[in-house]
Amino acid sequence: MQQYLVESLKALQDHLSRARQFYQVVEAAPGDAHWQHIIPPAYPPLSAQKPQSSAKSFFFAEQEPLYVFDGQFFRETLPSPEPFVLFGVQSCDLTAIHYQDLFFEQDVYYQARRRQALLVGIDCVHPCAQGFCYLVNAGPGVRDETADLILHPLEDNQWLLVVVTAQGKEAIQGVALTPASAQEMNQRWEQLSHCEQEFDDHSYITEGVERLNRGEVSDALWQRIGVQCLACSGCTTLCPTCSCYGTQSQPFVSGDGEPVAKAVEVSGTLIKEDSGAAPNTEQPATQQVRFWDSCLYEGFQREASFNNPSAQAGERVKRFWYHKFSDDFLPEFGRYGCVGCGRCEQVCPGVIGVHSVMKRIVDDA
Repeated sequence: MQQYLVESLKALQDHLSRARQFYQVVEAAPGDAHWQHIIPPAYPPLSAQKPQSSAKSFFFAEQEPLYVFDGQFFRETLPSPEPFVLFGVQSCDLTAIHYQDLFFEQDVYYQARRRQALLVGIDCVHPCAQGFCYLVNAGPGVRDETADLILHPLEDNQWLLVVVTAQGKEAIQGVALTPASAQEMNQRWEQLSHCEQEFDDHSYITEGVERLNRGEVSDALWQRIGVQCLACSGCTTLCPTCSCYGTQSQPFVSGDGEPVAKAVEVSGTLIKEDSGAAPNTEQPATQQVRFWDSCLYEGFQREASFNNPSAQAGERVKRFWYHKFSDDFLPEFGRYGCVGCGRCEQVCPGVIGVHSVMKRIVDDA
């Protein structure tokens, strides 16, 4: 991998934003950071603060139409975003994107957005609140397989730039860069090592995961934890690896919000003709919409027969944590479904985020 010394971050930002929409984390206030579309050249300082929401929604839209039926034709509604760059994605969130890449590998809607993205990661040099990325192989340094380019802060406002992929190499063509010295490259590993040593002791998480995989968590404990779940979906919304969704038929509306009644007004790629039905251009067109769902909702697993295998809240929280930390999913994803960001702990009003639950599991032994 090629590594360079970056003396002007703005020059790199200017270069990458010429052919791409530019997104970066912005700090609105202490403890309040979020992703924002940046209009060059007004780049905010590159933030080390963890954004409240991960970059999940850039690829897995919170709500989007999958296809439209106009009474005669089914038309696919694939997104066609402009090329964009996510500048300064932290290691835990990049690991989550890599995880989602596998989960949505065959999903054309996700992949249509993913192909347009350039990912510029940033190493964390200090632990964040509630974070334990080092424990689940998700940080604090950016993993090579998760980013196109990696930035690491050096002294005197300089940055080390690591070129990981061919796309990253192509993206910086034309930027005046100085090859990094061995000392500057070594400084990265020294700072990451120091950062790992700064984390608090999270050994209870390791012990809790081991107990969960040995089937040593009692149903009584899951029921007690379930009582504290308010089904607000805060954890599943902010979790960068959660991917539950539902679909729903809705009227297809035009730009002015009026239902579309004529087939000719519906655009999109033809995927199937309903040959068994006569064209009905007076019937309002409908669209099938995908939206984020939550496995912690009471109705998520309810079947058409009204049988519900997770009617009890205890069953739902048990299923949630099993999906995050069960060894059963390692062959498919090569890792646990948790990247150690700690957002679930920060957002949960019932105090049953990852730290609280794992401590309860250990204390219940």
